Formats: sequence, structure tokens, C-alpha cells
Amino acid sequence: MGEYAGLGEVGGRRVLVRSDLNVPLDGSTITDDGRIRASVPTIAELAAAGARVVVTAHLGRPKGAPEERYSLRPVAARLGELLGAEVAFASDTVGDSAQQTVAGLADGQVALLENVRFNAGETSKDDAERGAFADQLASLADAFVSDGFGVVHRKQASVYDVAQRLPHAMGGLVSTEIEVLRRLTESPERPYAVVLGGSKVSDKLGVIDNLLGKADTLLIGGGMVFTFLKAQGHEVGKSLLEDDQLEVCREYLARAESSGVSIVLPTDVVVDTTFPSGDATPQPRVVAADAIPDDALGLDIGPDSAAAFAEALSGARTVFWNGPMGVFEVEEFAAGTRAVAQALTGIEGLSVVGGGDSAAAVRTLGFDEAAFGHISTGGGASLEYLEGKELPGITVLED
Repeated sequence: MGEYAGLGEVGGRRVLVRSDLNVPLDGSTITDDGRIRASVPTIAELAAAGARVVVTAHLGRPKGAPEERYSLRPVAARLGELLGAEVAFASDTVGDSAQQTVAGLADGQVALLENVRFNAGETSKDDAERGAFADQLASLADAFVSDGFGVVHRKQASVYDVAQRLPHAMGGLVSTEIEVLRRLTESPERPYAVVLGGSKVSDKLGVIDNLLGKADTLLIGGGMVFTFLKAQGHEVGKSLLEDDQLEVCREYLARAESSGVSIVLPTDVVVDTTFPSGDATPQPRVVAADAIPDDALGLDIGPDSAAAFAEALSGARTVFWNGPMGVFEVEEFAAGTRAVAQALTGIEGLSVVGGGDSAAAVRTLGFDEAAFGHISTGGGASLEYLEGKELPGITVLED
């Protein structure tokens, strides 16, 4: 195959691929390689077509200078294992090592550049500084493929500015993500249910705002639910609470009622009075959502709520889920998240796990990823798309 999505013949050409390889590390051990696995098909396809593939990516949030704990070196090794071919690793992004590594590539070989965020120009708000760095990146390649969906909502050098400097195309991962998100926003098959969790209402304001006019049912769990419960006049003990969002939650509840959207909140919650306190063994107990004791911290939706959420999802033809129902990393507080994930595996239609912690939960809890319609690689990018925002890394490709 010598063609790649509008780039023409790629054989023998240097193709810069922006991938999302931002994986969790424990020292130099990768604890979840989901994003690396998701990036392999595009890289493999280009290599098979004879391209000299130069992969660029970030890991963590270094402050524009090298930090060993954020090195992509362990990722290069894992990427090589998954590709079944050695991946050359450049110890810098645009310096001598990068230039020599790229110059040494033969057709069909792959190199990974060191963390792009070790360079201040990558995330600079100054167009000229970002542009100067993008010039250096672009000089390493003849064409650009954007395949890091987790960063397309960022106006950064390796996502946005490089695309203005080289012939460019959308990678397979990004085009699949956008196609799925269009199905969620433009003409979703109904009934359409959205499950939102995670810790804060403030992270999801734009999504709730936009989906109140699109979804049929909105199910809310996770730490953000306590602000909704408080907005209804219930006490929430020591649970996570955003006082400055109470009025917004009241407004959403009223809007849902007037527009015929069903907002489902938990009727029971799992609480603990000792968690998290060092080595203390969790002591979960189930209480009614309107009777949370003063000294208790809500850590998951309760069993009645989990069953009700699963029931509400059972008839849906389209489901989008973003954010866990509780502290799923601790077994005692994982049941709500497990119930939602299980319900999604039975959807006849489109089930979308919206990246971030939800994708991590699916893997942590041992689900087969193939049981879901789509598992997004980018939580923030998915949410911004569903908010109706333009994603700079996508609009720059559409010229």
C-alpha cells in the first residue's frame, strides 16, 4: 500500500506521526499500555508502506525541560515489542540525536523522539516561540500524520503548528475517534443515555450543558454527584462538594425537568468514615443518598443505584460514559463502576467509553475491551468535542 489518506506515496519519505503515548509509569514500568497499543496500527501501516516513520509524543507534564522520570525510553521498548521491530530512540526531540536517528532510518523503519514537552516551544502560548520549535520538528520530516487524539484539543507545536508546515493527514486512530463523536452529536440513535462520573461537576459543566439538549437520559455518579444531592437540599457529610456549583446544578435539574430529559441520581451511596487514612482497612456501609451521616465520606454509588443505572442503560441504543462511579481502584468502592461497565457491554447499538479514568477502569476491572463499541483514547478531547468546542488539532487538518 503506497497511499495514505491524501499524502500520496509515502514510501521512502520521512513521515512525522504525532501519537499519544502518555502512559502511566511506575518508575520505568508501564502500568497500562492501552495508548501505545492504540497507536500501533497507524505506525505499522505507514512502516509497511515503506515510510521512514518518526514518532513524536509527550509523557506527563514536564516544564519545558528534560526530566528523567518523564522520558519516553521505556515507551520505545514497548512500542518495539508491539510492532515486532526495533524502534530507534532519539535522546532529544530536535537536537543532534534526533537528526542522526532520523538520518539513519531505512524505508519501513520507526524512530521515537524524546518527550516533545522537554522543549518549552511545544506548549508555549507565544505563536512565534511555538512556531520556531515547529520549524525544527518539521525539518525532520516530509509529511505529517496527526494520530494523537488525546492532544487534538491543544494548540501545541506538534499538534497544530507542524500541520501548517507539512503536507498532512489524519491518522486512523483520530479519524475513528472523530467519526464516533460525530455519531454521538449529530444523529444519535435513540434512546441516548449519557453516564457522567468523576470527581468534579466543574470538569463536566460544558458537556452537561450541551447534552441536556441532546440526550434522553443523564445518569450522574462519582464525586460530582454530591454537589447535585446538596443542590436538592440533602446533607452530604464529608463528601466531595463544590459549593460554587450548587446554583448551576439546581439550574440543570430544572432545565432537565422542563425539557423532558431524565436526570438519574443515586438513591443510595457507599460511605466510609475512615477512608482514606493510611493503612486503615476500608469499612464501607450503604446509606440512603438523602441520609449521609455528618462524619461519612461518599465513595461509590450504592447497590440499588447500580442496579437502577444498569436498568436505565439496558434499553439504550447509544451510550456515552465518562468518569467512574466511585473510587474504583479500591475494591470496596468499585461495584458501581463495574455495574456501569457491565451494562455497557450489553448495549445493542453504540457504546462509547469516553477515555481517561473510565478507560483505565475498564482495564483495571478486567473487562474485555472488545466488548465495548469504542474506547476513546482522549478524555479531555472527547469532552470538548461533546461540548461543541472546536478542536485546534482537527480544524488545522481540514484545510
